[in-house]
Amino acid sequence: MLLALVAGALQAETRPRVPTFETAVEVVSLNLVVTDTGGRQVAGLSPDDITLFEDGVPQPISLFAQEEWPIRLQVMLDASGSMGGVLPVAKRAAQRLLRTLRPGDEAEVAQFSRSLRVLQESTGDMAALERAVDEVSPLGDTALYNALYVTLKDQARNRNADEMQRRAIVVLSDGEDTASMVDDEQLIDLARRAGVVIYAIGLLTPPAPGHPAPTLPTYVLTALARETGGRAYFPRSLAELDGAYDRIASELRTLYGVGYVPLNPSSDGRWRRIAIRTRQGSLQVRHRSGYYAPGGSRSAFRILPASSR
Repeated sequence: MLLALVAGALQAETRPRVPTFETAVEVVSLNLVVTDTGGRQVAGLSPDDITLFEDGVPQPISLFAQEEWPIRLQVMLDASGSMGGVLPVAKRAAQRLLRTLRPGDEAEVAQFSRSLRVLQESTGDMAALERAVDEVSPLGDTALYNALYVTLKDQARNRNADEMQRRAIVVLSDGEDTASMVDDEQLIDLARRAGVVIYAIGLLTPPAPGHPAPTLPTYVLTALARETGGRAYFPRSLAELDGAYDRIASELRTLYGVGYVPLNPSSDGRWRRIAIRTRQGSLQVRHRSGYYAPGGSRSAFRILPASSR
């Protein structure tokens, strides 16, 4: 990216990579979703159309692009016993999302109940991904927080800062966490640090006759999406499920990539808040709105994932 210079470098490589320099400069990167008052995504913006603030101080924008980078998707399906009646529709919707992947994209499929089970490691093989979704079967309690915590840890561990990718977790659940060792505060804190966007889908479908309505962790799902720059959906019927997945797929394709070198050089490890305003005040901008500054000495150029507030 780095405007014309880096844009040319990206076009010259099959897999775009972030340039690395032996300097003490660190660039904060984040993705933007820009919509109009009708919720439609807005294309064609330039750096002059936005103003970026860190802790209230305007920052010069050094990276700006709206490009289709490879997607690395993690699809997580609730396989607890309560999902039995809705799982066939949920599986079809998840497969519909996976079919939007293009050459160069990859996805992983996992199910969770009391434990997390990866059914298909990250691959671009569509047939393998669809077979993995077919394998999901309901049994047991819901350990949603545990499953997301382990997944975020793995994502952070395997993240290659040199590659320009859109990493996202899409998690679907229909009920309250009943079996996790991790609490919501631990999970949300890790989500802010991991640099992975979370899209959460909480099913609000009516319970089967004679069964109590499950209680969704609505606050936690919403907070996870907000903190990471994603979005939470709460479809009230299975008929709305395809629409939620379709909107996620569309959004991942049309994000703006933005980066800047912070004017505050301190390596104090503190949380720094990001805010963005547009020249056209009616536009809505959703983004990860903060990051933790590095601690200790800095020896190389790195891309710092921004987390959202």
